[in-house]
Amino acid sequence: MTLPAGPARTALISFVVPVYRVQGYLRECLDSILGQPSVRDVEVIAVNDCSPDSCGEIIAEYAARDDRLRVVTLDANVGLGEARNIGLDLATGTYVWFLDSDDFLAQGCLAAVAARLRAVEPEVLVVDHVRLRWNNSVGSSGMARVVPDTGAELHSVRERPELIRLLHTAWNKVVRREFLAGLGLRFGPGWYEDVSFSYPVLLAARRISVLDVVCVNYRQRRSGAITGTRDDRHFEVFPHWRRVFELMGRWGPGYDDLRPLIFERMIWHYLIVLGNGRRVSPHLRRLFFEQVVADYRRWLPPGGYRLPDGVNGLKQRLVAGGHWWPYALLRALHRCRGSLSGRARRVVTAPRAAARIPWPVPVTRAGRLGRTALLRGYYHLQLRRPLDRTLALYAAYWYRGYACNPAAIHARAAELVPEVRGVWVVRRDRVAGLPDGVPYVVAGSRPYFRALARARWLVNNVNFPDYVVKRRGSVHVQTHHGTPVKVMGLDQQRYPHGAAGLDFPRLLRRIDRWDYSVTANTFSTQMWERAYPAGYVTLETGYPRNDRLVNADSAEVAAVRARLGLAPGDRVVLYAPTHREHQPGYAPPFDPGAFLGAVGPAGRLLVRGHYLDPDAAPARDAGATAGTGPGRVADVTGHPSVEDLYLAADVLVTDYSSAMFDYATLDRPIVIYAPDWDDYRRERGVYLDVLAEAPGAMTTSFPALLDAFRTGAVDGADAARARRRFRDRFCALDDGRAAERVVRRVFLGEGD
Repeated sequence: MTLPAGPARTALISFVVPVYRVQGYLRECLDSILGQPSVRDVEVIAVNDCSPDSCGEIIAEYAARDDRLRVVTLDANVGLGEARNIGLDLATGTYVWFLDSDDFLAQGCLAAVAARLRAVEPEVLVVDHVRLRWNNSVGSSGMARVVPDTGAELHSVRERPELIRLLHTAWNKVVRREFLAGLGLRFGPGWYEDVSFSYPVLLAARRISVLDVVCVNYRQRRSGAITGTRDDRHFEVFPHWRRVFELMGRWGPGYDDLRPLIFERMIWHYLIVLGNGRRVSPHLRRLFFEQVVADYRRWLPPGGYRLPDGVNGLKQRLVAGGHWWPYALLRALHRCRGSLSGRARRVVTAPRAAARIPWPVPVTRAGRLGRTALLRGYYHLQLRRPLDRTLALYAAYWYRGYACNPAAIHARAAELVPEVRGVWVVRRDRVAGLPDGVPYVVAGSRPYFRALARARWLVNNVNFPDYVVKRRGSVHVQTHHGTPVKVMGLDQQRYPHGAAGLDFPRLLRRIDRWDYSVTANTFSTQMWERAYPAGYVTLETGYPRNDRLVNADSAEVAAVRARLGLAPGDRVVLYAPTHREHQPGYAPPFDPGAFLGAVGPAGRLLVRGHYLDPDAAPARDAGATAGTGPGRVADVTGHPSVEDLYLAADVLVTDYSSAMFDYATLDRPIVIYAPDWDDYRRERGVYLDVLAEAPGAMTTSFPALLDAFRTGAVDGADAARARRRFRDRFCALDDGRAAERVVRRVFLGEGD
């Protein structure tokens, strides 16, 4: 175990944050604590519980820039409870707050918490929370209905027994450290460790305060949460409840009057666990029920127990009598009724959003509708045939042509696994742009549907259409097409202006087809895990499309420039603004003539509009196209290879485009020109602060952009240092062999 270096700081609150397999959520958790300026006297003890992902790198990064974060690195995984104990032993704050690392604090809540702690000095402060579901819906805790805000008043459970009905988690309680030390209370091992901590804390406290302020965003993850995991470890709930009763026994008869209260809560919790079909496996449910019966009879209060009314009371009567089959029947009927009513509600209310990008098969005319129906029928007939074990189907950018990561993988697979036939899907109007000799099928044709149904491997940098069926034995590879600056996937739900038309349930069905997700760097891995939660395997290999940039020599660069009509002495600037979904048609202020005046007489400007918004690029010189004419401005929006443009350019100017990450592999100057940064960050949402972590010179106005070139800041020492830091963080895997790593894993099974 590696302990934090340096002296501990005195703080009002010590946050203990165990860290394990939460790389997609950890940054938001830490930002929510350390980013609240109104309360600075906090410390964060991050306990790295031997997390196998990049969590260790993230907490080290945060600790390097904020000395309030202390890092403990464990040599072996010890589990959530013991990780909390280790953090508690190192805490120095007056109060300790155990926060799960996939949850995060509500903005501004610390001011209210600190004010209440200082005003009434409770032993325990209970705070409110909301359930933040994966679909961005928010569920209230209902705390205000159970226990209203107590204000300046302090209570015990005996005075306010309804306190026991609050959610039994550690993270909704801020506990005085001295009080906790006096109890000698520790977290137990295994799942449900909160039970044997929260209830004893509430039972022992004499000064409990309730704060009706939402402080914790309790994340309901689509995958990876214990509450949604079917496992026999749910039996670990029993020893934690037994520990609660054993502690009450050790504390003496002064707690006997509270036993009915705790008993009722125990049975309620057991039946919640058993009644959730996603937790206890069907073949273990009777055994779990028998354990419930045993604990019912063991801990039944001597004076008896008043059963609740309704269905819950009936269930508990069946438990008291040990009647498994009647209980199982009642449970099944109850769940069936809830399932049917929920399904009916979904049928009535679920909206069908329009497709974001139309697929190539037209369905607007009656004749074409009929043809499409026939072709879809043909597709489903082909699904009945065996997989073609030698066929790999490739596509990129909604069938726009031979490009990006799939193209690089296709080329390398042809060398390493020549027995695999690689076939491309392209739109009919893009066939002419295919390289010579590349086999293809036209989207929407019979050969297309046959290949789509029977290919063993399907490789794409976007999703295949919704109607595509994931066959047993097929392998779907999602390569993506950029390191994300802007938020993506489920995270877009928080930014509705940038997510118009997205159907998130359908998106989830698409990502559930993925077997592999190829990422360019650790940062991308972290973001994709959060944006696209599913059961795929991440291949953190670097981007195959960047192999060419890394491996290109001076002769190839010269040849590319010559094909584009660029002279050896030209100072070539590639300007590549990104698409703005929330502002269709928007073009950043940009005057090509003024810009070239700042670059100098040798300046040449290549303008690359985004493929989703090609007309939003700035005005170009009339008639100037790449490779022809004397114009100093060339419109290269339609050039088939963006890698050609990267190789040809001496400088890249961009805003929020993933082009910056690819171009950085060349170690050439990059300038960020972000005139609408505040609006873009607010409306579209970003993962990366491109101003704080720019890969070079950074500007937010067109005059400042001109000054960066006039003054030489583009090529200056500060820009070079920024580029070096950027490359260290985002380009570490770009060694020219990314495509080979993907091929060896996906097609040859190496490294499984």
